[in-house]
Amino acid sequence: MDPFDDLLRGVRANGAAFAGSVLTPPWTLRFTEDAYLTLCVPLLGAGWIVRDGGGEPRPLRTGEAAIVRGPEPFAFTDDPGTGPGAGGGDGPALLLAGAYRVPGEVPRRLLCALPPVAVVPDEHDCAAMRGYLEAQLTTGLPGRQIVVDRLLDWLLVCTLRQWFDRPGAEPPAWYLALGDDVAGPALRAMHDAPERAWTLPSLAAVAGVSRSTFAKRFQALLGEPPLTYLTEWRMALAADLLTEPGMTVAAVARRVGYADPFGFSAAFKRVRGISPSAHRAESGPPPVLPSQISSPVPRRAHASKPSREK
Repeated sequence: MDPFDDLLRGVRANGAAFAGSVLTPPWTLRFTEDAYLTLCVPLLGAGWIVRDGGGEPRPLRTGEAAIVRGPEPFAFTDDPGTGPGAGGGDGPALLLAGAYRVPGEVPRRLLCALPPVAVVPDEHDCAAMRGYLEAQLTTGLPGRQIVVDRLLDWLLVCTLRQWFDRPGAEPPAWYLALGDDVAGPALRAMHDAPERAWTLPSLAAVAGVSRSTFAKRFQALLGEPPLTYLTEWRMALAADLLTEPGMTVAAVARRVGYADPFGFSAAFKRVRGISPSAHRAESGPPPVLPSQISSPVPRRAHASKPSREK
């Protein structure tokens, strides 16, 4: 497993929304659920993404996918208020969207690497899935919602990778380091087994280089020493583990490589500024994903199902 895998662990669509009829202008679909990520994929036509928090409206067309960073509400509309002919939707449209709550400290680290709205072409094998998604949504086969949700998860991963790999991209340091012959193997090793008693020499051995070469290369790519990265990663994992029912501080300490819970508690407070017990008390139980994401809410329609605003 690598950092990209870890950050997406537990990120799952649960009740993808689908405007079941073709939208004819004028229309606006409102997304009010406090999701941390929303994936929008037009299956037909085009429109604009307009965030309530401000920023320039972003056009979104068939053949593209957008990731909208929350939790602020936003709208997908045919009229962004920028005047006719500005590149938005001027015809019928059909939209697939999935909301992601992104529970926990680990996956939320991904949000720091994303802009408010990321739009990428739906290329490669992602494009081949568009017709299959539409077919699943328009048939009454058993398990249709689960199939669509899992396909949407797959499309989210593809969209994220395309965003980070696009020309001129500025992906996070850990993403670039994954492709490095020296830092990459060590990163994967730390994420595969954070509980191991890693040292600079043992990580250098995984990388297949001398200790000095490894330390210099890792620092250059990630901007921090290997063991500092390891400690911060362990504390992020620990923060999520502490919210799980039945997990004691001692059990969490062992899971992230500390034989002594007192040493773990001291490290956790040093890195996160709060004790493990206080963090657990403040965090409460892990969030529960709803069975259905908030539907696009129209001004004149029942809010319990996707609809259109005219």
